[in-house]
Amino acid sequence: MSRIDESGFDSRSLQLLLAVLETGSVTGAAQRLGVTQSAVSHGMDRLRALTGDPLFVKCGRGIVPTARAESMAGPARELLGALQRFGQQAGFDPSRWEGTVTIAANDFQRDLLLPALAARLRAQAPGLALRVIQSAVPRLEMLRSDDCQIVISPRPPAGGDIVQKRLFEDQYRVFYDPAVRGAPAGVEEYLRSAHATVVYEPRRSLDIDQQLEARGMRRRFAVSVPGFGGLAAFLRGSDLLATVPGLLARHTLRGLAHCAPPVACPPMPMYALWHLRYQQDPAHQWLRQQLLACVEPSLAPSEPPVSAPRRDAAAANAAA
Repeated sequence: MSRIDESGFDSRSLQLLLAVLETGSVTGAAQRLGVTQSAVSHGMDRLRALTGDPLFVKCGRGIVPTARAESMAGPARELLGALQRFGQQAGFDPSRWEGTVTIAANDFQRDLLLPALAARLRAQAPGLALRVIQSAVPRLEMLRSDDCQIVISPRPPAGGDIVQKRLFEDQYRVFYDPAVRGAPAGVEEYLRSAHATVVYEPRRSLDIDQQLEARGMRRRFAVSVPGFGGLAAFLRGSDLLATVPGLLARHTLRGLAHCAPPVACPPMPMYALWHLRYQQDPAHQWLRQQLLACVEPSLAPSEPPVSAPRRDAAAANAAA
């Protein structure tokens, strides 16, 4: 393996390497960094000369990193973080912060909190780009490897090097299309009805279903989707029920009717998680403050919930 000439590296070259690695293309890297494709290509030529390695090779219509490029990713992130923290020791000024911060969140917490956060960042730290990735079922490695700096999740993985902060708590509600059906009259009708649900990983049920099964009850699922954003299209025009966080009525499920579940449901807490390395970092502390500032306005009452009286089948047919 050839020796790398360390004297030729700077923060721009490290950012360039990571941008191509993470976007998987010269075009994507150029868009992320706000430069031309030609500038990215020239920068990559310089990196190849410094490392003595092609770094990326063609694969079909795209490119894939070499083993050397992949091995450089972790140290590059660490060096960029160290440089950023070094420059902030004399006093952090968000207006001078340039770079990208990555937050992992699923569509519920993403749509509820992150548009407001993006607006705050654009106003106070215009040089900072917000990148949002799917958290699915979050893994500790996402934070340990610095794939993201914050994870927002109702199920925080436990780790001695991970810090967590409770953001809010939501309650489950049963959503349905009031033009087709009414609210379930009781437990029997609720369990007899067809349900739509969210499944992030195969054979991993929601906490509500784990508790129902512990009490000998099981819902009948007709539809499962990989995120909350897919539910509305299946609920509208059907008799399906979806038991999901009530705050979805603010955006994803706006306009649908919803009611309290006829069975006891656990609350849904929401947490922000970050790695211990960022606990005392001035920039990250400021970022967390901005996220926390978005929580209360997002939970403030907006419009009254849509509701509809229960209609039996005969009444529904007559109305049709």
